[in-house]
Amino acid sequence: MAKIGRNEPCPCGSGRKYKHCCMLTRPAAPPPDSAMTRARASLMREIGKIRDAAVRHRESLLELGVFILFSNRRGDAWLLEVTDRDAVQLVRGGEPLPVPVNEDPREIEIDWSHTFAIRDRRFFLTAYADGKQTRLEHVPCKRIQSIIRRIYKQNPPELLDRVHITPAPGEETGGTEA
Repeated sequence: MAKIGRNEPCPCGSGRKYKHCCMLTRPAAPPPDSAMTRARASLMREIGKIRDAAVRHRESLLELGVFILFSNRRGDAWLLEVTDRDAVQLVRGGEPLPVPVNEDPREIEIDWSHTFAIRDRRFFLTAYADGKQTRLEHVPCKRIQSIIRRIYKQNPPELLDRVHITPAPGEETGGTEA
């Protein structure tokens, strides 16, 4: 699952900001064994795998819903979110960084540090803090682009706007964003 930004349009279609509409009517907390709990556990498990690969300076590429995680032989690892093109570094030079996933009983919230773009088979990051753009080396751009195309081909736009991690079989989730 993903988090809907407070200032984004409400997914109900009212035209109002989410914080002034449906956010006010959301339940206080999900059931103890909710889809959100399992989604967060899945994401944290994949983050653990990619961090381990980066610490060992191994290349790896993982996909979970609309998230892509990759590590390279230089010991760097990144978490990407496909629909909003957000990115955050998980490991730098083989040294794990704090996991930027915040616990909340109702949603998964990630403190994204960058946006990403792939142009001419090159990977670019733009920092939220200062708008500085950098080119990142040793990124499996072709494979990432392939995953992005598949995600957009297999999922309708309405779903991509609302749901970021697929729930367990037989479960439905509310429309929130990571």
